[in-house]
Amino acid sequence: MPTLGAAWRTGTRLAYASPEVFMRSAGDLPPVDGLDPRCVIPWGPGRAKVSLDALRAPRGRLVLVSGITPAGGGEGKTTMTIAAAMGLRRRGRSAVPVLRQPSLGPIFGKKGGGTGAARCTVEPSTAINLHFTGDIHAVGAAHGLLAAMTDSALHFGADLEPRSITWPRVTDMNDRALRHVVVGLGGAVRETRFDITAASEVMAVLCLARSLPDLQARLGRLRVGRTRDGRPVTAADLGADGAMAALLSDALMPNLVQTSEGGPALVHGGPFANIAQGCNSVLATGVALGFADDVVTEAGFGFDLGGEKFLDLKCPVLGAWPSGVVLVVTVPTLVAHGQGALDAGLCQLEHHVGAVRRYGLPVVVCINRFPGDTEEELQAVRRFAASLGVVAVACDAVAQGSEGALELADAVDAFGPAPAPWHPYAPGAPLVEKLSAVARTLYGADGVDLSPVARAQLARIDLVDLPVCVAKTPLSLTDDPRVLGAPRGFRITIHELRVMAGAGFVVATAGDVETMPGLPRDPAARRIGVRDGGVVYGV
Repeated sequence: MPTLGAAWRTGTRLAYASPEVFMRSAGDLPPVDGLDPRCVIPWGPGRAKVSLDALRAPRGRLVLVSGITPAGGGEGKTTMTIAAAMGLRRRGRSAVPVLRQPSLGPIFGKKGGGTGAARCTVEPSTAINLHFTGDIHAVGAAHGLLAAMTDSALHFGADLEPRSITWPRVTDMNDRALRHVVVGLGGAVRETRFDITAASEVMAVLCLARSLPDLQARLGRLRVGRTRDGRPVTAADLGADGAMAALLSDALMPNLVQTSEGGPALVHGGPFANIAQGCNSVLATGVALGFADDVVTEAGFGFDLGGEKFLDLKCPVLGAWPSGVVLVVTVPTLVAHGQGALDAGLCQLEHHVGAVRRYGLPVVVCINRFPGDTEEELQAVRRFAASLGVVAVACDAVAQGSEGALELADAVDAFGPAPAPWHPYAPGAPLVEKLSAVARTLYGADGVDLSPVARAQLARIDLVDLPVCVAKTPLSLTDDPRVLGAPRGFRITIHELRVMAGAGFVVATAGDVETMPGLPRDPAARRIGVRDGGVVYGV
């Protein structure tokens, strides 16, 4: 195993913490200032559940970490979220990072773990990346129960049109062979699919629920199909909502862990940002706001996807608004968007800064520093950000821990009180108008076009007052992942519309979006194993 110094000199990012950090995190969690210890329930080595009795009126400042459009790999938003919190704590603030739990699919596939890197992690990182507290398995079990009860109702002659059933199966693993399957051989045969568990509407519901009664109410609104005369059939109609809530009652409690420097961290939930709200749970953020000075949280993918969904889908439920946005960039991604030229790729940064400002939010540009970055490149990004009227700081927390995050912490600490919330569309606006507003404001598009299938679905949508959740590629501002930079003069084509009544939004699918990823030719699972003594390596 390479040392941290050797790996950093060769430009290798370490996805694991040192054995010393792992051993320290495996002990009892330290007390958390402001959090009633009676609300902390031990749940295994280095991890605990936080009872919902810990919810208090918000006193802390909320900071959103987002990023530019990634070009292949991620920008390091999770790592920079941890870094900002660690830097703020080093400055004497009570700061807490609040993150999503990684899905097993990307961990064993191409992306790898999602707990930070080297000296900037949440611990115990291996446990968090694997089974953790069992929350994702509970989501899969609740989802599977509803699927089983749907097919059982069909078997026993319920008024349920088989061709209308939209509720799939799920598994928390990348498995392209399950994208299209046939079930019911020997009985009511029909076609269906598997989604990855993070894409389940149950996951979206878990992360938006404000209490156990709210969880059950949302679960009851989940739609599985339609009757023969076209009326929606819900989980409550099938009598599944109570049992599903029972399966999720422990999973609803946020998970408490710690950073690699011993500060508290909350990790809870994990919906994907290109097909759901892409943020950790409302309850985890709410608990943190009740005891911390600063709550630093991330939203998946670029600001056009995760950032928009955080502000337009999560914040109205949370009842809080961020004081500012940290926009994470890397020099390699800017170069990729410029097709080899840094200057040409800076249009990506300009686009996202403009999108953040449309929400009335102050923004700080955080350069997640990589070993190969030159001082000239860093200065070029700083100068360009200054020309936009924003501050750009370099963060070296992966190599230096909180010491490398002090410039970022000071920039975040300069955020003032949260401004008034703003949204790109009114709640009662027509669905197409909402979609067009998101496309213009976040993507720079001229508008949206609906496919014939989407137009037919639009005519049948009954909950028109719901907000919209656009599912599109995270690799481009357009619906074509091959288009880089910040293009203009394009339109977004909506291929499908689906009401997610439990989560409380309408999903609009643009382009070719997979809800079940596949493994790459050389999956990360080949390099994961366990040593004598039970120490897992390679995650």
